Amino acid sequence: MPAICSIYLHIMQQSFLPDIESLTAFVAVAEDGSFNAAGRRLGRDATVVSRRVQNLEQHLGVRLLERSTRSIALTEVGQIYLQQIRPLLQGLMSAGQEAERYSNGEPRGRLRLALPGSFGRMWLMPLLVEFLDAYDGVTLDVSFSNRFVDLIGEGFDLAIRLGVLPDSRLVSRKLADRKRMIVASRSYLERHPAPMTPGDLARHDCLIFSGKPNPFLWEFIMPGGDQLSVPVSGPFISDDAEALVLASVNGHGLLYATDWLVTRELSNGRLVPVLDNYPVPDEGGIYIVHPSTQHVPNKTRAFADWIAEHFSRSLPWLERER
Repeated sequence: MPAICSIYLHIMQQSFLPDIESLTAFVAVAEDGSFNAAGRRLGRDATVVSRRVQNLEQHLGVRLLERSTRSIALTEVGQIYLQQIRPLLQGLMSAGQEAERYSNGEPRGRLRLALPGSFGRMWLMPLLVEFLDAYDGVTLDVSFSNRFVDLIGEGFDLAIRLGVLPDSRLVSRKLADRKRMIVASRSYLERHPAPMTPGDLARHDCLIFSGKPNPFLWEFIMPGGDQLSVPVSGPFISDDAEALVLASVNGHGLLYATDWLVTRELSNGRLVPVLDNYPVPDEGGIYIVHPSTQHVPNKTRAFADWIAEHFSRSLPWLERER
């Protein structure tokens, strides 16, 4: 057990731990010299302040103040206790103000992000750089990975996720839809007649993304609305989507892709869609997720709003569909 936890448990087991309001009342009386003045400072009736000091004295079993009809003075133990307690209360107040700034003030602190690998490098990294320029009080700690990390268990503040979100305690905001498709290079299609139906894929080289569930089955929606799964095979299998795009551009096969992954290659003609009449089903999207809607740090809120605003107006693959 960490040392700080051991100390905390030891203190909690002791009978001498007073409440904060009693300590605050004692310090105010000691500094202001009367219950009336302390009451005005604390916004409490003087009798309430007096009762709290009395409760503190009973709790400690010592007399902290000498009282007379005209004045109040600290006892010797009261002076010692004040010297010990005053910096602790000041530290608590400072810590509370610091915590409040993280929630309500200018975004600041370390922000841990979990981003999908290829998507994060291609489309989010430029936005991260702009965010750092805009919020110099925030430090970004970024993990690029295609796995669904445990945000709470692994201490992440926020994640961008692709696909279908499982039910969870996380709060999500949909940033954009995505579209799946089959693409190929012109050089590949010059050597192999373009497939006309999903069944033709058995005679084609297909590039396999091993991170996809059932990677050797490609799904299509048939004209009647039924879904068809077609077995595929090919010369290259990888869990890196960008590597598969490069293989497809160089003519090594058909690629089961997402619009954001190949929008540049579609725009410059290095890849073209095939099997357009057979849509690829996909209920997923692009989401931003974080653990809670309550007490969200300002740094997390600022980043989520920043990304959402940029997704709404400046992503190339969204522009292609408008």
